[in-house]
Amino acid sequence: MNFAGKVVLITGASSGIGAATALKLSQLGASLALTGRNVENLNKVSKELAVGTNTPFIIPGDITQETDTKRILEATISKFGKLDVLVNNAGIIETGTIETTSLEQYDRVMNTNIRSIYHLTMLAVPHLIKSQGNVVNVSSVNGIRSFPGVLAYNISKIAVDQFTRCVALELASKNVRVNCVNPGVTVTNLHKRGGMDEATYQKFLEHSKNTHAMGRPGKASEVADAIVFLASDAASFITGASLPIDGGRHAMCPR
Repeated sequence: MNFAGKVVLITGASSGIGAATALKLSQLGASLALTGRNVENLNKVSKELAVGTNTPFIIPGDITQETDTKRILEATISKFGKLDVLVNNAGIIETGTIETTSLEQYDRVMNTNIRSIYHLTMLAVPHLIKSQGNVVNVSSVNGIRSFPGVLAYNISKIAVDQFTRCVALELASKNVRVNCVNPGVTVTNLHKRGGMDEATYQKFLEHSKNTHAMGRPGKASEVADAIVFLASDAASFITGASLPIDGGRHAMCPR
């Protein structure tokens, strides 16, 4: 899996799965455009990945803002002249049931987790057609199975899976592949950003030993490996796929 000469744009690249994916792709020779809201973390990731003259191109921005999304894509094309791979990784999670949620929460989660993907992919497609490139979306096991307590998040992630399949069918004849990965619980800062305190998070990770068939939560690097595979020529005949990276959680049926 050689990405030398390939340009990859990764959203949510300042931490977690996005940063881990950037590391893997950098090691494989990709030219990277990294975006996220946390400028300090983006710069930190960039410094860690810089090898010789192959320094990641940093584009701070908020993909829930249409002007930022356009600027991010335009800056990438202006810098590199093309786009080969789009990794739609940015996402948020919030707790809430039908009794405790709000329309404001629904809008926040949906705007980040699916509307932004819809918009950025729409803008990127003409460039991906030119490069015969591909898209990898980061969904969740919540897009495959139903879980209580994170209603808006569940809806947003099943939308990502459906978006993936529909766009894959629309672009297949143009040799542009579209796939997604569906992580289970993965050790990142996602849940803490979603409101969990340290004690609750540690209890959550411990509980994951029972909710994942392999007896543990996943690592960001394990999800990154799958993203890199789907983005590579090794996956040249795979499109419209939702690939669980969840230690078997999607296959479980408690008895």
